[in-house]
Amino acid sequence: MTRHALRRDPRAHWVLLILAMAVAATALIFSGYGRHEIAPTAAPAVRCPATAASEFADGPVLRQAPKSGEAAGARMPPGRVALTYDGGPDPAWTPHLLDQLKRYDAKATFFLTGTQAAAHPDLVRRIEDEGHEIGSHTYTDANLAGLSEPLFRLELALTQNVLAGTAGIGTHLLRLPHTADVATLCGDMGEAARRAMADGYVVVAADPPGRDAAQGAVRQFTGSTDAIAETERLLTATRGDRVTYTTVGAGLGLQGTTYGVSTSAEWRGAAVVRAQQASRALADGLTYSLLVGGVITVARLVMLFAVARVHVKRVRAKHSRRRGGPRFPPLTDPVSVIVPAYNEEAGIEATVRSLLASSHQAVQIIVVDDGSTDRTFEIAEAIDDRRVMVIRQTNSGKAAALNTGLARAHFGIVVMIDGDTVFDPDAVFNLIQPLADPRVGAVSGNTKVGNRQGILGRWQHLEYVIGFNLDRRMFDVMECMPTVPGAIGAFRRDALVGVGGVSEDTLAEDTDLTMALCRAGWRVVYEESAIAWTEAPSTVRQLWKQRYRWCYGTLQAMWKHRGALLERGAGGKLGRRGLTYLLLFQTVLPLVCPIADVLILYGLLFVGAGQAAAVWLAFASVQLFTAVYALRLDREKFEPLWTLPFQILVHQRLMYLVVIQSVVTALVGNRLRWQRMQRTGSATDTLEDRRGMNA
Repeated sequence: MTRHALRRDPRAHWVLLILAMAVAATALIFSGYGRHEIAPTAAPAVRCPATAASEFADGPVLRQAPKSGEAAGARMPPGRVALTYDGGPDPAWTPHLLDQLKRYDAKATFFLTGTQAAAHPDLVRRIEDEGHEIGSHTYTDANLAGLSEPLFRLELALTQNVLAGTAGIGTHLLRLPHTADVATLCGDMGEAARRAMADGYVVVAADPPGRDAAQGAVRQFTGSTDAIAETERLLTATRGDRVTYTTVGAGLGLQGTTYGVSTSAEWRGAAVVRAQQASRALADGLTYSLLVGGVITVARLVMLFAVARVHVKRVRAKHSRRRGGPRFPPLTDPVSVIVPAYNEEAGIEATVRSLLASSHQAVQIIVVDDGSTDRTFEIAEAIDDRRVMVIRQTNSGKAAALNTGLARAHFGIVVMIDGDTVFDPDAVFNLIQPLADPRVGAVSGNTKVGNRQGILGRWQHLEYVIGFNLDRRMFDVMECMPTVPGAIGAFRRDALVGVGGVSEDTLAEDTDLTMALCRAGWRVVYEESAIAWTEAPSTVRQLWKQRYRWCYGTLQAMWKHRGALLERGAGGKLGRRGLTYLLLFQTVLPLVCPIADVLILYGLLFVGAGQAAAVWLAFASVQLFTAVYALRLDREKFEPLWTLPFQILVHQRLMYLVVIQSVVTALVGNRLRWQRMQRTGSATDTLEDRRGMNA
C-alpha cells in the first residue's frame, strides 16, 4: 500500500489542457478567417448606375481633399499606364509575372492580400526589391461594403502588419476587393471608399478597359496565370508607342504611397506573420491528424470485426472437432480459487456461493480478507463448507492478497477473481479447459456487467462487450493478450511461481502478471464461454476512480515490459503487437481526441454543419455496426444500443480525460493507492436472471 501511496493528484494539467484547446481553437479561427471559412468572401459588387457613381467621376485614383474633406479623383497623365494586379502574391503566377515585367522594363502596382503575403513573404520582398509598388487588397480579399467598423479596421490593420513584417513597409494605396472602375463605387461600396479615404488611404479603382493607353489609364488585372497572358498581349500591342508602364504613385507623382516603418512595427508585423503561418500549419496538422485518426479508428473497428470472425470460426472448429490441431480430453483437475477482498461485505457471500454452486465441484476457495473494516471476514467465515478457507491479513494491497492465497493454494490450476464477481455454474469448468493445452499458461474469461439498469451501467455494458471482449478475441488470434482481467482468470500454478507470483510494481497487477507470463513464453488465450458477472461503478465519480487506476496501472505495466518490443517468440508478439496496440489506441489517440473535438466543433460552426454531421454519423454507423456484431457474438440483447450515441458523446470523452489524467500522473511521478468503489451487491441479482439477459 505504501508503495503506491497517494502524494497528490496533479491539477495543473487540466489548466494546460484547457489552454491547449484554447490555443487550438484560436489557431483554427485565425486560420479559418484567413481562408474565408468563418467570413466567406461576398459575391463581386454589381455595377451601379452612372448617376450613383458621379461623385467619383473625376478619375479612378481617389483621395480625400485636405480642406474640403470631399473625394477628389485623379487620372493618369497621357502616355502613362499604371499596371495594377489584384490578389496574391502566389508562387503559381507572381514570379512569372515579375520576370515578364523585367523583360519589358515595366513597373506595376501589386495590391496584395494579407493572408497571401504572410504565406509568401519572399515574394513580397521581391516585388519591393524590383521597384514595384505595393498596395493593400485587404487581409482576406473581403468585401468591405457593409462591414462593421471593427472588422473594417481589422482587415486593413492586419494587412499593414503583414507588409511591415514581410517587407518593412506600410502603404497608403488600397483597392477595394470586388470593384473595377468608379462605376462600381456606389451605395455601400462607395461608403466603404469614403471610410478608407477618411483613414488616409488612396483608393485606386480602374479605367474602363476600352480607354486608350495614349490618354493615360489605370489597367486592372486579376492576379492569376491569365494575367500573364493578358499583360503580354498589352505590352506587345503597344510596343513602339510612346507609352510608359509605371506604378500608380510614380504616374501621378504621389509621394509616400509606400513608406518605411519603425522597428517595433516590423516586430509586430513579424509576429502577425508567424501567427498566421503557425495557425495554418496547426490547422492543417489537426485536419490531417483527424483524418488519419479517423481512418485508423475505422480500420481498427474493421480489424476487430474481421478477427472476431476468425475467432468464432476457431471456436466452432474446436467444439466440432474439425480443427486440425491437437485434441485434448476435458480437463477435470481440481482448482484453487483465490478471492482477494477488501470491504466486500455487500457481495462476498454471493461470490463464494456462486463458486460452491459450480458444476466443477473440485474447488478450493481461498478468501483473503485484506484488512477489511466492515464484516467481510465474518460473512465469509460463516459460510459452512469445508472447501472454503478464509484468511485474514493486515491491509497490504490486492497483489499481496493474491500472493497470500497463492501460497495456500493446494492445486496446480489457480483461478483468480474479484470479491464482487458472481460466476455462472459452468464458468470454472469452461475457464480451465484451454489449460489442457500444455502451451497455455493463462486463460481470460468473459466478464459481463451485472448492474446494467441505468444509463451508466448500459454504457459500461456496451464498453465491455464492444471494447474489452472484442479486443480479447483479437488478442487471442494474434497471440498477444496483454491482460487477464482480475474478475475472472485461470493460471497454471507453476507458471505463476515461475514469474515470481503477482508483482506489486504496478496498480494493474493483472496486466503486469499477464505480460510477464507472455514474456516467459506462455500462451494466454480467451475463453468466451466462461462467464462472470461483475458490479460496475454506479456513479461517475466511482467510474473515474476505477478507470484512472486501470489506465495508470496499464501505463506502468507497459513501461515495465517495454523490453518485449525487442524480444522474440511470445514476448515479441506481446511487445510488437500488444504493446503497440495499447500505445496507439489506448494512449495516443485519446490524448489528441480533445483537440479533435475542437476541430469537429469548428467544422460544425463554420465549415458546414451538414458535412461535419455526415462525418460523425458515418463514424457512429461503423461503431453501431460493430456493436451489433459484438452483442450478437456475446448473445446479448440489442436494447442498450439506444444509448450508443450518448456513450460516444459522453462516456468516451470521459475515458479520454481519464487517459490524460493517467499519462500526466505517470509523467510527474505521482503514485496512487489501491482504490476501491463502494459495493452494493447489485451484480448478485443478475445471477438469477442471466438466462433472460443472454437470450
